[in-house]
Amino acid sequence: MTTSNDPVVKADESVIAGLDYWRELPIKQQPEWPDQDAVAEVSREIETLPPLVFAGEVDLLRERIARAASGEAFLLQGGDCAETFAGATADQIRNRVKTILQMAVVLTYGASMPVIKMGRMAGQFAKPRSRDTETRGDVTLPAYRGDIVNGYDFTPESRRADPNRLLRGYHMAASTLNLIRAFTQGGFADLREVHSWNKGFAANPANQRYEHLAKEIDRAIKFMEAAGADFDELKRVEFYTAHEGLLMDYERPMTRIDSRTGQPYNTSGHFIWIGERTRDLDGAHVDFLSRVHNPIGVKLGPTTSADDMLRLIDKLDPERRPGRLTFITRMGAGKIRDALPPLLERIKNEEANPLWVTDPMHGNGITTPTGYKTRRFDDVVDEVRGFFEAHRAVGTHPGGIHVELTGDDVTECLGGSEHIDEETLATRYESLCDPRLNHMQSLELAFLVAEQLGNA
Repeated sequence: MTTSNDPVVKADESVIAGLDYWRELPIKQQPEWPDQDAVAEVSREIETLPPLVFAGEVDLLRERIARAASGEAFLLQGGDCAETFAGATADQIRNRVKTILQMAVVLTYGASMPVIKMGRMAGQFAKPRSRDTETRGDVTLPAYRGDIVNGYDFTPESRRADPNRLLRGYHMAASTLNLIRAFTQGGFADLREVHSWNKGFAANPANQRYEHLAKEIDRAIKFMEAAGADFDELKRVEFYTAHEGLLMDYERPMTRIDSRTGQPYNTSGHFIWIGERTRDLDGAHVDFLSRVHNPIGVKLGPTTSADDMLRLIDKLDPERRPGRLTFITRMGAGKIRDALPPLLERIKNEEANPLWVTDPMHGNGITTPTGYKTRRFDDVVDEVRGFFEAHRAVGTHPGGIHVELTGDDVTECLGGSEHIDEETLATRYESLCDPRLNHMQSLELAFLVAEQLGNA
């Protein structure tokens, strides 16, 4: 933000031109818009709308991530697989924020260090797809690419890509951010209140193994109260937003020039990541996001080579800026112990210091005989353990966890203390894309990760 007395720094013409160079490059995972003129008109309108986040907030997050990369903090990323317009209600947003805050308290105690709280929220409306079309019986229609593109109902009208949904996505993200800021700055995030929620979780007989840790946290909070800690300061928390930078007709018009520095920032979210399907070195997504000043994440699957990793670093972080680059590994429980250590060993000899985060969800998908996409909670936990084991073996820092979760009591992932089985999945399976951990499974995972952090 500037005042009338602040100098406004304009961007170099080459910077502006560079932001559109992606148009010359191969691009994946874009919708087949039926009317290109309509898309261009919507993008021009989005360009005129206020930013969703501000450059100063983004810069602060980059500082926080730099601390995590050096072993002085831990990153918690969590939220929906794909946000839906119908799911952008006050109750559902509150429950997601509440779950992340509850997890963060447990992780903060387990790690004995600050936890950066980040939601897959206020922008995670688009999803990459393995196929461009979906066939049911003898009918083939475009694949559902998220509410910001088309509808989930299997009809020609619903599945038609509608550029007006880009505009609706902006407004949904804005209202979501308004609620997030209210919840995290207005007293809802009070440390004592969040801990009381966790005590209820640990008191459940199914979660007895976590009761000891919950009691330790309780004693720590009581000590802080007795010592005169300023709990007014602990009623507010920093909370950042993140999503996959996928739809260029949305991400480009949301990219603005910071009046303080003349540098471009993607103001659609604090943190933007590049997916496993769009991280081509010569592709549009990598080129475009190499030019913005946000912290950038890159998903790395089990086939990632050390050379690929180094080329991504050179492209996305040539100046080796602290906090700039995060690698989010999604390798699968059965592969991470073999696939991750060679990457960690190789990077020890480089000047780069990215933050390493585990995504234990995307490498562990299965489909039940009845057709439900799901994940086993035990596989998710095993990949997290493998992530920590790899870092301990190599001597590097396990810096965070990236989880698809909801604050609701859905039944989408198998197992956990509730013992969700294949028959139970049908009782409350609500995800339109990938299965998410429910509220109880998310908290259970946090306690298990806290144990790993305590041993790190």
